[in-house]
Amino acid sequence: MKIIVPMAGRGSRLRPHTLTIPKPLIPVGGKPIVHRLVEDIASICSDKIDEIAFVIGDFGAEVEKELIEVAEKLGAKGTICYQDKPLGTAHAVWCAKDLLDGPVVVAFADTLFKADFKLDATVDGILWVKQIEDPSAFGVVKLNEKNEIVDFVEKPQTFVSDLAMIGIYYFKEGKDLLTEINYLLDNEIIKSGEYQLPDALRRLVEKGQQFKPGEVNEWLDCGNKEVTVHTNQRVLEYDKEKGLNTIDATLSNTNSIIIPPCYIGKNVTIENAIVGPHVSLGDGTKISNTIISNTIVQTNSKISNANIQNAMIGNFAMYKGKAADISLGDYSTID
Repeated sequence: MKIIVPMAGRGSRLRPHTLTIPKPLIPVGGKPIVHRLVEDIASICSDKIDEIAFVIGDFGAEVEKELIEVAEKLGAKGTICYQDKPLGTAHAVWCAKDLLDGPVVVAFADTLFKADFKLDATVDGILWVKQIEDPSAFGVVKLNEKNEIVDFVEKPQTFVSDLAMIGIYYFKEGKDLLTEINYLLDNEIIKSGEYQLPDALRRLVEKGQQFKPGEVNEWLDCGNKEVTVHTNQRVLEYDKEKGLNTIDATLSNTNSIIIPPCYIGKNVTIENAIVGPHVSLGDGTKISNTIISNTIVQTNSKISNANIQNAMIGNFAMYKGKAADISLGDYSTID
């Protein structure tokens, strides 16, 4: 089994946090999004994962090293592929074409999911979907009476289905997918300036391949600040249910209350504060004379004399003396 993780997007809806860090490396519950994503996929794969390819832009050597380590922790080979131009989802998968041989999972790295099933190797493919109230902003699938996927519709303005594709796919034979992506590229089948993966999927279905929906219990988006803060909340709740220890032993706590669930990294200092619930504090962060809840704080930041909720605060940031719902980027100061 191989996994392809396209993650070269700019993450513009999550700025300012993605100005210095690629979106898939933003932490939720103390762990980068892409780390959790591949772990979630590994939990539903009965086959050994042999190789994981990360399709990135120019993220730098340090990021590439971190991604290789993510794969190696799962016992897989890590491979870095590059998408130099934003030419769409099908093109992003094509950039890792050497992995499109045999069973493969394609997982776009801006979403997390919870599911209770295993892969079904008797079908040609599985597309993970989630039933939603308003499908007009998403790509959806249409099913027949046999619960097979028969069509793919992008952002339907009239109702055709409420099963939204969440960006995670299983293919029994990657070569078949590569054939159809090559067809799109060779014939310049482009929509809105991009080569779209659903167009390749539609060609597979038209050729008789059987695709089934894989329904998830919960779909956790990380596309913008609001949904990422919510995802952090849900991840902390899941970790609590698993009985995981998410507070590092190096915590320095003076006259403070911690309301679980929270994640607290290494060498964090909390003084005269109320922290939680649903707060993630990165390594080296200091919180003093503050009430903070439902918030992500990355590493080495300082917050004092504040009342903060529903916020994201970056690395090496300083925030003092206001009550707010904020999104504060790396190396920023508000005093």
